[in-house]
Parts: sequence; C-alpha cells; structure tokens
Amino acid sequence: MTNFNGTFLEQEQLLSINNRGYAYGDVLFETIKASHGKLFFWEDHYFRLMASMRIMRMEIPMNFTMEFLEEQIINTLKATNLDTVSARVKLLVHRNEGGLYLPNTNAISFIITVKQIEADFYTFQDGFYEVDLFKDHYVSPSLLSTLKTNNKALNVVGSIYAKENKLNNCFILNTNKHVIEALNGNVFVVKGNTIKTPPISDGCLKGVMRKQIIEVLKTLSEYELVEESVSPFELQKADEIFITNVIVGIQPVTKYRKKLFNAEVSKTILQKLNIKLRLS
Repeated sequence: MTNFNGTFLEQEQLLSINNRGYAYGDVLFETIKASHGKLFFWEDHYFRLMASMRIMRMEIPMNFTMEFLEEQIINTLKATNLDTVSARVKLLVHRNEGGLYLPNTNAISFIITVKQIEADFYTFQDGFYEVDLFKDHYVSPSLLSTLKTNNKALNVVGSIYAKENKLNNCFILNTNKHVIEALNGNVFVVKGNTIKTPPISDGCLKGVMRKQIIEVLKTLSEYELVEESVSPFELQKADEIFITNVIVGIQPVTKYRKKLFNAEVSKTILQKLNIKLRLS
C-alpha cells in the first residue's frame, strides 16, 4: 500500500504516464529512517523539503505542516504494519500534471512509500568497502545540484560502472574536478586531527546526515572540521574516509585505489551519533 495525498492505494494505481516526475523529473524526495514509529531527524528533512520546494517554484499547500506530513508518514507505517519495526520511508512531492517543460500549475501532490529495514539504530559497518573515482560525467555546481530530485542519471550510470568494476561505491567529481560526494551519500576525509567535507557550494547534496555529523564533530574538541574543496590527490593522502547517509549512517571506506584505511574516527563519531539519537 502507498499513501497518495492521504489515500491508501495499491502501487499500480498511482502513476500516470503524464506524471511530471516521470516525464520531466519534476519531483523532490526525502528518504527518512523510521524506527518503531519514530522518524529520525524529521525536522531537518521537513525544512530541507520546504526549502527545495521553494527553489523549484512548487506551491506549498497551507496544510503542508511538519505535523501533517509526520502524521501521514506514521499512518502509512501503521497501515503497512511497519510502525513496530524499522523502515525506510520515501516521501515524494511532484508538480501536478499539465504542460510541457512549462507546467500548467505549480500545485503538488505527495506520495509516501515504506519498506522494512533491519537495524533500529546505526551499526558499525566493518566489512571490506572499496571506492574509486567516477570520471565519465561531472556535476555542475549550482543550487539545483544540491537538491534531492529524481534526476539521478549520473548516479545510475555511476552505480553500473561501480558494479562492472567490482567496486562498492564511487566518488563523484564536479566540473572543477573536485570530489563532492559518493554515489549515495556525502563524504568526509580525515587527515590527522582535521576532518574535511566538501562545501555545499561545490555542488554536493545538502545531506541530512551530513548535517548531523557536522553537529557531532563540533562537540569533539580533538577534531577540527573544515568545509573545503577536496581534491582526488587528498584521498590517497588521507588517514580515513567515510560516506554518510540517513539509512546506513556512516560507511567507512577501507580501500581507495591501492590505499587501505582504518575506521577509528568513524567508529567514534558513530557512537556519538547513536547517543544523540537515544537522547532525542
């Protein structure tokens, strides 16, 4: 069952061939982790969605409050019997049908889908994880490149490239040849006591988990957080690299090209992140 504008429908009843999300990529989405009916970092997801809708010139309905959407998500979890387990929630907002590139309306509809996942909190990922650069296509830094839309052709082709080359993931470059993120999350690079992450202005996704990690790092006096451009050369000089997203939490990179990495810093940050969650 899927929640379409507050009504539960079978998934095959939902998508028209003229849906603007399908036809033009005119859609935004949030991927949210839920655990036993609690939405992790919901406020951050909500405000990112509202800011993104304004950038996309979508009309925000009067009832589109944080409380309304949270209730819709919780109702969807209950309707699918996933309110007592952990789940991946996907909230999509698309502009309503009509028009070509120029829409006939800026009014929107929303869809909520949910799928069960295993871990209630974030667990340490200690398996082998190899990453390399994806250099076939580049991201042009702009405000649009920071939004979570379904215009993910680069990520799709990059994921196929990773599979073909027996990689677990790839780092994406912008047109200035700076590393901006991984295929499925933001990136942090550790060198000594400095932890660097690419700035939003370089074109990376304005990740919700990225924001949480930055907040955790600000409480750790032994580390200095720097938001600066990251060159591919820096990756081979790093002591540690990790990738972040709201479903996995922190994914340490164990190999980049011929360089092997440990995961001590990411383990420490993960512990602090889980403590923050339990206290919230």
